[in-house]
Amino acid sequence: MEKRELICIGCPMGCPLTVEMNGKEVVSVAGNTCPRGDAYARKEVTNPTRIVTSTVMVEGGTVDMVSVKTKEDIPKDKIFDCVKALKGIKVKAPIHIGDVIVSDVAGTGVDIVATKNA
Repeated sequence: MEKRELICIGCPMGCPLTVEMNGKEVVSVAGNTCPRGDAYARKEVTNPTRIVTSTVMVEGGTVDMVSVKTKEDIPKDKIFDCVKALKGIKVKAPIHIGDVIVSDVAGTGVDIVATKNA
């Protein structure tokens, strides 16, 4: 039986979690003070995902760069592919919050969207 130690990021409490695993199956989660901790631990050890944030260049706007992020979380092992896909991207102004900058980034099925107006 394998044990993994995590710090929960599901809420501000930051509970220390212990996850017991039998192979790739979660047997138990301990240390959480709310249900979000259990859900976070199970997902983190079986299918870790992250939101990716970055910036892209803007042409013809009042600012040179606009902040962007993945619309949803993506598999953790696709982060570098996502960042590579954003390298060299230039968008034409005007840009509005929520505009899709890159569709289906790195084959994840998730779009990159603007987080600011530019």
